[in-house]
Amino acid sequence: MNALNILIGLVPMVGWGLFPILTGKFGGKPINQILGATYGTLIMAIVVALVKQTSIIGGKEFLFTFISGACWSLGQILVFYAFTEMGVSRTMPISTGFQLIGASMWGVLVLGEWSSTSAKLIGFFSILLIIIGVYLTTYGENKTKESGSSAVKGVILVLLAEVGYLGYSAFPQAIEVDGFQAFLPQALGMAVVATIFAVVTKSNRDSKPFTTKSSYTNIISGFFFALAALTYLISARPDVNGLATGFTLSQMSVIIATLGGIYVLHEKKTKKEMVAVLSGLALVVVAGVITAFIK
Repeated sequence: MNALNILIGLVPMVGWGLFPILTGKFGGKPINQILGATYGTLIMAIVVALVKQTSIIGGKEFLFTFISGACWSLGQILVFYAFTEMGVSRTMPISTGFQLIGASMWGVLVLGEWSSTSAKLIGFFSILLIIIGVYLTTYGENKTKESGSSAVKGVILVLLAEVGYLGYSAFPQAIEVDGFQAFLPQALGMAVVATIFAVVTKSNRDSKPFTTKSSYTNIISGFFFALAALTYLISARPDVNGLATGFTLSQMSVIIATLGGIYVLHEKKTKKEMVAVLSGLALVVVAGVITAFIK
């Protein structure tokens, strides 16, 4: 594994780390954020397809990759709502932890990974570390009934979102398709779901997703998501970093997103809460690295 491969693997970390910070800075409601993000991703996907002259896929391959993108949008909408309940700095470690656990369980139960007893013991130990780490990041020194209720709502939203994220990762695995060929249908699936959600939301008098500025400024955040998604496709290739290492490197985006939520979006933390957050992040990162090297 050379330095260039590691550098490629770190680009998704930066892109996905900055993505929630940018959506927070551009503001708007969850519908504005998902609309802008998916439209930005679709624009990038079209540009990449034209530049690379990627052949258009059809049939089962198109359907499964389209559904994959639709699943991502459904999951991301819920995460945007979780941001409103808990903020970026509390939501992202929980989301990352759930994704690492979900990916591990998918590998064990569906793909037959962690076949040896020692691998299972190490794997489940790393999952325990993730659970402890996630719990620490949710610590609040001055808890109120209202903040506790928001935290519960946020965790439930993130947990439901993981079903969508799992579909985003799982559907492409059921077919044989090049990552670049899959990217445009995925982006279409993302944008279609976001558009449908916006049309439904538009029936609310107070919501005007298609005429709100933040729906279009958030297109920039979509460019960052698309850059991360594209470089992740390269990083996960066997001749670069491989799926396990590529995925783990990309999930280190939680460090940027969490600290960005605190220092850029000004989500206040007490000294004790900062210690808990940093300790929790460390456990999640360590556990993620461990799972990447389990055979």
